[in-house]
Amino acid sequence: MSASRASYRAVLRLPQARRTFAAALLGRLSYGVVPLSVMLSVTHACGSYTVAGGVMALFGGTAVFLSPARAALVDRLGPRRALPALTAAHLTLLALLTLGLTRPSPLVLAPLAAAAGSCCPPLGPAMRAVWSRLTPDRGLLQRAYSLDGVAEELLFVTGPLLVGVLAGFAPPAAGILLGAALMGAGTAAFVTSPAVRAVPPGKGAGRRGGGGGPRRLARPVAAALVVGLAIGVADLLIVAFTESRGHGGAPAAWLLAAMSAGSAVGGLAHGAVSWRGAPGTRLPLLTAGLGVALCAAGLAPGAVTLGVAVAAVGFFVSPTITTGYLMADESAAPEARVRAGAWVNTAVNAGSTAGTAVAGALAGRLPVAWCFALTGAVVLTTATAVTLRSSGGGRPVPA
Repeated sequence: MSASRASYRAVLRLPQARRTFAAALLGRLSYGVVPLSVMLSVTHACGSYTVAGGVMALFGGTAVFLSPARAALVDRLGPRRALPALTAAHLTLLALLTLGLTRPSPLVLAPLAAAAGSCCPPLGPAMRAVWSRLTPDRGLLQRAYSLDGVAEELLFVTGPLLVGVLAGFAPPAAGILLGAALMGAGTAAFVTSPAVRAVPPGKGAGRRGGGGGPRRLARPVAAALVVGLAIGVADLLIVAFTESRGHGGAPAAWLLAAMSAGSAVGGLAHGAVSWRGAPGTRLPLLTAGLGVALCAAGLAPGAVTLGVAVAAVGFFVSPTITTGYLMADESAAPEARVRAGAWVNTAVNAGSTAGTAVAGALAGRLPVAWCFALTGAVVLTTATAVTLRSSGGGRPVPA
């Protein structure tokens, strides 16, 4: 245990690491605050879950699927030029969206939400690219990515809690303004860090083959996609499981917390180990472990055993994503690392969205156990494909 603490302390002792990481986390906390605040605000203003769901789909869709394009802009112009411009546009559109809630109209709110999502600054991929520059060796980079991933997951727990506290004494739109303030302050502190100021613009990153295209990153992107699928499926099936047994919502919350806790433990444990094999060797094993854990969740007879199973599912989530980021970093040229990491991040989010939709369609037709088993089979099949596919992941893509 002391070795683990020492390894993570070594990450935070890197020059400028603590300041830069803290600034990035402050801005990324907005990711956990703004979406829920937008959902609550639109629901309150329009009185319609349909309108709120449509607005959120546009906000989330542009934020997720345009992430590689925004990351390519950061690679090309450099974070000091691209991130402030994106942040300024994002904050302006959030302010307009908040103003539009005073006289709500779906024809106004929908395009504003889509535009705000499309400008969301990619602070996560940008921070991981900075970690790659700060860390002197691959083992330390693995620990940095693990620490980054666990911290980001905690932000998505902290953000909704802040919104809940704020909702007790302020209108829902106040959460949007809080998220905007967090993003503005975090980005300003991030781009003024000496570690970020030292990152030059990647003039070659915008050319074809500039490192980070989905074909070159097929293995980590495929693994990240099924990790997201597993998260989305498990979230919905946990709720379906508890409701089918008449337990209500409280056990579902504890089960979801168990999966998040398992992911945090798995991420920290994975980062603390000095692995001998390359990330490309570990990736299929971790993906297969996730598939087996999902199949085991389908065999759970009760809430307690399901809690153990979903904690095991979570245990493989963070290490698999971290390994995907390491492979993406190895596969990209230095001036294209933000975009490479963004492809992995986009795959996780897209997989989660698809997983929720698929689980919703299957849960009404099949028993929950079969839904877990089918998802596990898809993940295991992907693990086999990741094993067989030769990607040449250790060679950087030329700019």
